[in-house]
Amino acid sequence: MSCKERLTPFEYHVMFEKGTEPPFTSGLLNEKRDGIYLCKCCKSPLFSSKTKFNSGTGWPSFYEPLTPEAIEAEIDQSHNMTRTEVHCSKCKAHLGHVFEDGPPPTGLRYCINGICLEFIPDN
Repeated sequence: MSCKERLTPFEYHVMFEKGTEPPFTSGLLNEKRDGIYLCKCCKSPLFSSKTKFNSGTGWPSFYEPLTPEAIEAEIDQSHNMTRTEVHCSKCKAHLGHVFEDGPPPTGLRYCINGICLEFIPDN
């Protein structure tokens, strides 16, 4: 089954048409349990709850991906801004953006659309 068949129209829009979910709407924003965040489309592991933090921006934020290979980045010059877009390295789904205003130890803030993620809690 393709991603388009598995995702809702809005999920597909965010993940493959580079949309954005409204801030403070993700059910994962306040998720506090230990676990792993997967790509909603291809189920690749992307982030650990251990690197999640409250950035106050309205989207789930992480200071690093689970592995360096999990995420790919490219320059995004849409909306009259220059940002760094991040996407799933396996299925190429748009996830959000990474900024250089995060906490130690990386100083990065992966600002991720929660609608692109699936959370699997630790047992």
